Amino acid sequence: KGDGHIEGEKVENPDTGLYYDEYLRQVIDVLETDKHFREKLQTADIEEIKSGKLSRELDLVSHHVRTRLDELKRQEVARLRMLIKAKMDSVQDTGLDHQALLKQFEHLNHQNPDTFEPKDLDMLIKAVSARYK
Repeated sequence: KGDGHIEGEKVENPDTGLYYDEYLRQVIDVLETDKHFREKLQTADIEEIKSGKLSRELDLVSHHVRTRLDELKRQEVARLRMLIKAKMDSVQDTGLDHQALLKQFEHLNHQNPDTFEPKDLDMLIKAVSARYK
């Protein structure tokens, strides 16, 4: 009482400054809808998260959660493709390598653009961790 927090109220987190901040937030929100994964996330220490141990729990989330994560990943890949296209259009005829551009996006596995796998969660965690070292 008196702390201004209402039960069930969503707390707004500050912008991380990451170019994939919205994707990160959406992935976390979807993962937290799965009771098993939310419990694992709440009990995991930072080293378990960074090491990729938590990413393996992705195989145990519900089908609905995996389907939503796949959809989020496809949306993020489409967004990144638009960014790459815009960059390539702005520097036409400079011989930019499309694959080299894709490799700069280390927060997801661009070789598998259709499904969100444990490797994607691991890459997302590692990209965020590297940013805040």
